[in-house]
Amino acid sequence: MAPRPLTPLVCLLAMAACTDAPTRMTASRPPSAERVPHAITAHGHTRQDPYFWMRLTEAQREAATPDDHARRVIAHLEAENAYTAAMLAPVDGLREDLFKEMRARIKETDLSVPYRENGYWYNHRYEEGREYAIHMRAPVGTDRDRVPEVFTDIFDENTMAQGSEYFDLGDYEPSPDNRLAAYSVDTVGRRQYLIRFRDLATGQDLPDAIARTDGGGAWADDKTFFYTRKDRTLRSYKVFRHVLGTDPAQDVEVFHEKDPAFSCEVYRSRSDRYVIITTESTLSSEHWLLPVDRPLDAFTPFLPRGPEHEHSIFHVPPHDGTPGHWYILTNREARNFRLMRCAEADHAHMERWTEVLAHREDVLLEDVDLFRDHLVVSERRDGLTHLRVRRLSTGEEHEIAFHDPAYVTYTGTNPEWDTHLLRYGYASLTTPSGVYQHDMRARTDTLLKQQEVLGTFHADDYVSERIRATAGDGTQVPMSLVYRKGTARDGTAPTLLYGYGSYGISVEPTFSSARLSLLDRGFVFAIAHVRGGEELGRAWYEHGRMEHKMNTFTDFIACAEHLVKERYADPARLFAMGGSAGGLLMGAVANLRPDLWKGIVAEVPFVDVVTTMLDDSIPLTTGEFDEWGDPKEEPAYRRMLAYSPYDNVKDAAYPAMLITTGFHDSQVQYWEPAKWAARLRDHQRGDAPILLHTNMDAGHGGASGRFERLREVALDYAFLLWQAGLAGGAP
Repeated sequence: MAPRPLTPLVCLLAMAACTDAPTRMTASRPPSAERVPHAITAHGHTRQDPYFWMRLTEAQREAATPDDHARRVIAHLEAENAYTAAMLAPVDGLREDLFKEMRARIKETDLSVPYRENGYWYNHRYEEGREYAIHMRAPVGTDRDRVPEVFTDIFDENTMAQGSEYFDLGDYEPSPDNRLAAYSVDTVGRRQYLIRFRDLATGQDLPDAIARTDGGGAWADDKTFFYTRKDRTLRSYKVFRHVLGTDPAQDVEVFHEKDPAFSCEVYRSRSDRYVIITTESTLSSEHWLLPVDRPLDAFTPFLPRGPEHEHSIFHVPPHDGTPGHWYILTNREARNFRLMRCAEADHAHMERWTEVLAHREDVLLEDVDLFRDHLVVSERRDGLTHLRVRRLSTGEEHEIAFHDPAYVTYTGTNPEWDTHLLRYGYASLTTPSGVYQHDMRARTDTLLKQQEVLGTFHADDYVSERIRATAGDGTQVPMSLVYRKGTARDGTAPTLLYGYGSYGISVEPTFSSARLSLLDRGFVFAIAHVRGGEELGRAWYEHGRMEHKMNTFTDFIACAEHLVKERYADPARLFAMGGSAGGLLMGAVANLRPDLWKGIVAEVPFVDVVTTMLDDSIPLTTGEFDEWGDPKEEPAYRRMLAYSPYDNVKDAAYPAMLITTGFHDSQVQYWEPAKWAARLRDHQRGDAPILLHTNMDAGHGGASGRFERLREVALDYAFLLWQAGLAGGAP
């Protein structure tokens, strides 16, 4: 839960109680963190990190009674929170107004679209005033297409979350006979889940409880469940077999991923014929198979792993006289992937694979969905996803048409294979999220449900555009933007530019009802689809990683300059925002062009790149070498050192910055943003504030409740409006 804003007097009283804290502050001055000499030497080069002391181990963080060091660190973080609250006290009223405004757009009592799976209908609902979903199911009746009127509650997240500041129901998987469900919960925010088993008829949990898992798993039969455990770095590295009613301490290890660059998961194939283990690194993947009717056998490899061979597998059961077979989405001799097919027994013999969809240089083949007589292809062309449907019996194809200039579409929950109906989702920067049903035979679409935005929202009041900026090397970088009609394109509009640019993750131009609070106050919102994502195919990703990483940062700067040049943005009120690896982007562009920005919001930012990547005890490090490089190798060390935000802070007039983190973050440890804030203040030569806010009860994803999340958004927006000179402005 986000702390209440503190008055300056309360801030001072809180600090006075922490007599052993290495921090001093007043209501008008930021905390002054103690500087403790600490040298880090690699490749004959020494760096000084005076804030290294802010690190705590996981055990120190989780201890019921903090030790002296933990108390010192926690006191510093609380002092930072108090200072941020004091600095933002003038906009406390705006923060509350924003929260109420955003919450008022949400239909609090709401129901999802039901889906059918293995003889039951499943859906979930929200109730007014409650933070979490309630999951339900009902048996399929004699008319299998008719949704029942009465559903039975199986998981009430609100009840399960009682007593926890943070709660996440990671997953639930009904057993094949539908009597039980395996489910997982995280009440800390470090993505370490406890797996339990529930009798769905009685609602009672069985005694079996399995800790430190990744939250997923797969049933083989009604009593045998496979799951993945995490190591000390939170890497999913071992798969175990659990038999209900036995002691989890005696569970049998069935797979051990020994390569620290790989992480594994286990799931049941959509055909219900196999339990599949997938293990993968940034650039390579491997799969292991086990027939569900032989749960005590050993897993066998689908295909031996190969360097930089990424592939996904899809099993099709025997039907209509056709034997079972596999489809394989592979990048072997196909940078943007191609689709192959083979007989069920030929999966390990690539020479027996036949091509179904060929590689194309200008189209990224992202995913496929298989049905009895249809193949649905998700492919990205010119930065946008398209859904193409092929009828397998005739070879005829058609594409689902979309018309917004910037949008996102994706195949949704489609657990049934024997159907001609496809569930898919669609949204744009001006169109609320919708769930559609596409009849693949009739080629018709039915809107099943669209996100309801309460109040005065009308999609026609907003304008979306797709434009391009020219990077320094001549590359055309796409941007998606949205603003309210009537917003003048005369260089006077405050503008927020968002970016990410890592791991091949494409930032989608999706709808946000919360964002309306910025647009209605005159902001232009833009997404820079910079290199490092996969918006323009695999090459777009390759040209934004490793030795090409600087392209991500210079692309973003080029997009910002283009918005100013084309008079979308007021050059005096240009803001940037990004989170996690997008926070790395924020740190880099702040160092490269501190003069360009009025303000920056960096959420859970990955900024201490070199020190983190040198320490393989930190979660995620070993699996990230293919993304950033291994700094134990000198060329990679020098390359990463050139852009690492923490290492490149300099004497400059930095823009106003709001930096947020979570104390229990397992992906970007809280001390990275905490150290960065302290170092930025050391070198700040302007008068803009550097603010740090730590959610002491959450991890990488922030607050878990649907309304508490809005309080964090309200904090970001209040900061932006304050710096834009619009703190008193109503929508």
